[in-house]
Formats: sequence, C-alpha cells, structure tokens
Amino acid sequence: MSVTTDPTDPLPPGLETVLLPRTHDIGGFEVRRALPAKERQMVGPFIFFDQMGPGEFLTGTGIDVRPHPHIGLSTVTYLFEGEIQHRDSLGTEMSIAPGDVNWMTAGQGIVHSERTAAARRAGPHKLAGIQSWVALPKAHEETAPAFRHHGVASLPVAEDAGTRLRLIAGTGWGMNAPVQVLSDLFYADAALAPGAAMPMPDHHEERAAYVMAGTVEVAGQVFDSGRMLVFRPGDRMSLRAGPRGARLLLLGGATMDGPRFLYWNFVSSSRDRIEQAKQDWARDRFAAPVPGETEWIPLPEKRAVQAGTNTPRD
Repeated sequence: MSVTTDPTDPLPPGLETVLLPRTHDIGGFEVRRALPAKERQMVGPFIFFDQMGPGEFLTGTGIDVRPHPHIGLSTVTYLFEGEIQHRDSLGTEMSIAPGDVNWMTAGQGIVHSERTAAARRAGPHKLAGIQSWVALPKAHEETAPAFRHHGVASLPVAEDAGTRLRLIAGTGWGMNAPVQVLSDLFYADAALAPGAAMPMPDHHEERAAYVMAGTVEVAGQVFDSGRMLVFRPGDRMSLRAGPRGARLLLLGGATMDGPRFLYWNFVSSSRDRIEQAKQDWARDRFAAPVPGETEWIPLPEKRAVQAGTNTPRD
C-alpha cells in the first residue's frame, strides 16, 4: 500500500476525485476550506465545507465573526472541541458545545454573528470543528428563516466492530437524525479504531468523506488527513482506518436541482436574486439587527460565480 499525497496520482476504482483544502482566515482564526473547489463545487447539497482548527487561543482572545447575511442556504455548525456563541436577527442566542448541531436556515434572509463568549476568553481555550453550508432546493430558497439547536444526546449513534458513528443530519446506516432538512442528504461524524472499516451509504447519489484525523485506506490506497474523498455514484465503497485510527466526516445526498450562484455568503439559483441581496445588505435593508451587536461586515467587492457539480468557479 502507498500513501496518496499528490492529487494527480491515479485514483483507485470508485473514487472520483480528491480535494485538498485551501487556507482562509475568519474572524482571526485559520480554517481549511474543502468546498467549493475548482475540481468540485458541491457534493449533494453541500456547497461549502470548512475545517476550523484545531487551534488554541490565548487568554483574552477568541473568534469574532461580526454580523453578516445569508440567503438560500442552511449553515451547519458542528464542534469537536471548544464553544461558539451564536446570535442572529431572529433574536436567537445559543452556545454550541462539542457534538451539538446548530442548523440555521437562511432562506429569504438572515443575519448572524459567531463569537467566543467572554467567560471562555477568561483563560486559554481550544476550538476545533466543521462549518458547512447546505444549498436549499429551488422550492425552498425563499423559505422563512429559522434556527434549530440539537444537543448531542438527541443525535442517533451506532457502534460496531471498532467504529462509532453519530448521524448529524439526514438518513444513513439505518438511522434518521432529528434535524429538519429540506433535501435528501446525509451527514455523519465517524470515529474508527485502527484497522476498522466503515461502509459508505449506497442509497445516496453523491458521497464524500473528509479525513479529519488519521489515515484511511480505499481500495489499497492510503489517504492522509486534510483530504476530501469524493466517490463515484453507485459503487459500493468502504474506508478502512490506518494504524492510528481515523476521524471522518461523511456527507452527501441527491444531486442539486440545477446549478447555484455563489457570492460571499449568498447562494441562489438566480443571479438576479444575488444582486438583490447585495443591494439590500449595502443599503441596510436586509433583516432586523442582531441583538447585542453593534458591528457588521461590509459587502465585499467581488462578483457572483456559478457553482455547480461540474461547473468550475471562474
């Protein structure tokens, strides 16, 4: 077996592509972004996927993502370590802890902030997790905004032969998560002991696995952490953990009902709708203010791009 580190290496049967994340900064914290990518814009409805950390903050510091808007998507926050305080224009204020799910549906428009609470800044602290965006089907793009919090105890868990899988959202592995979703999808957190194997669900059209830690073997090739493995539709696939075990995020679902335009924090099937959202934010006509916040992120100077399964960003 060989460790695959170069994305140009030949891929084993059943694997469509391997995505290498790019580094970005959000609110004073470095993240690694796997989606959208030049090679692949979406996996099922997942159009954005950021690995946050793992990182450590000194006393008095933390993340400060000022209020910013969204349309046409749901944001999904899931932590392995640390805590984030969420506030939004619906009046929601909620802290998320490891294993919980914050699922915020933007729909026709919402504004939110993400910060480290004052109590946690009182000493050194760590943060690690994933934030992803799920594009909404055309029929639900203009749905009313909503926020739902699901504690770790409410999420289904399956354990077997050195594997432990928590279903974050959707359906898979014979389980259904309580998180209300608007499209066919699956999203799971899997921990594998050394040598343990995990099958990918075969009833979902598009599927991917993000290697958060450790290594995994697919059809004789080994892939290191910090890779998103995108599988071909229809093939029965499984991943086997290396000698250090592995931590995986498994995700996917049905192919989206058409391409999406992506601009900053806005996602839509309509370029005109993106332009309207830009004008609304620039002219302070977007949504109610976020309680407890006096700052906001200005509209950036960039153009909308089309994001589709086979459409590279330009």
